[in-house]
Amino acid sequence: MERCWWCLAKGVGLSGFGTDEQGGSWRPVARTRTYELVIERIEEQIVSGQLHVGDRLPPERDLAQMLGVSRAAVREAFRALEAQGVLRMAVGTGPDSGTTVAALPSQALTRLLRLHVALANFPLADVVQARIMLECESVRNAAQRATPDVLEDLRKLLDAMDAPGCGRERFNDLDTEFHVAIAEAGGNRLVADMTIAIRESMRRPLLTAFDDLGEEWFPIADGLRHDHRMIQQALEAGDATAAEEQMERHIRGFYRNGCAPDLA
Repeated sequence: MERCWWCLAKGVGLSGFGTDEQGGSWRPVARTRTYELVIERIEEQIVSGQLHVGDRLPPERDLAQMLGVSRAAVREAFRALEAQGVLRMAVGTGPDSGTTVAALPSQALTRLLRLHVALANFPLADVVQARIMLECESVRNAAQRATPDVLEDLRKLLDAMDAPGCGRERFNDLDTEFHVAIAEAGGNRLVADMTIAIRESMRRPLLTAFDDLGEEWFPIADGLRHDHRMIQQALEAGDATAAEEQMERHIRGFYRNGCAPDLA
């Protein structure tokens, strides 16, 4: 059930608001880089367990008064945390209005990673190694947990990749869907979200790499299709070891034979 922390604080003097006696309290902040310090206070509330997913934060005016800052600083902090996927802001007067704590979605991770990959803040070798660690874990778990419906969906994706006239962009989208579906079938939500974020952040660079291959793309695409079928076979057999080995061979093989020979 959603809790309105503003109402509780004003109505019954909830511990943790306006007091320094316990960790994670709403206490006035220094005025240097004020909005960042407001973010720190909100993060303290979340980390200390005072705020949970679905809880509503105080309105801007009330929170500004609690923290001894301007409404503009609170508004800027709210917007920054909304962009990170931590808060959800909705206007109006209904039950879904106001600013509430949201679960961190994979979309927020994706947006963050996509920007850093574009800025080359993560060396490609690190991205490849992260993919191997995450996707090998996911495929191992998926071999033990994947349902018949999931396996059927994976087969359909592979059939679509095999279809005549499947262009590079379409192939790239289906390839991403295939890997994401395996990550989700693994059952570990954090691993799945991280895998989704990395895969989505690499969607454009991979398409660029496909285009840059020119005519060499066609034999490489055939190799990718073969890899996918081998992974699928291991999943259907419930062979976690084989699935993991095939996934690592698949990821390393693409970079070795394709866009980054030095990495694999």
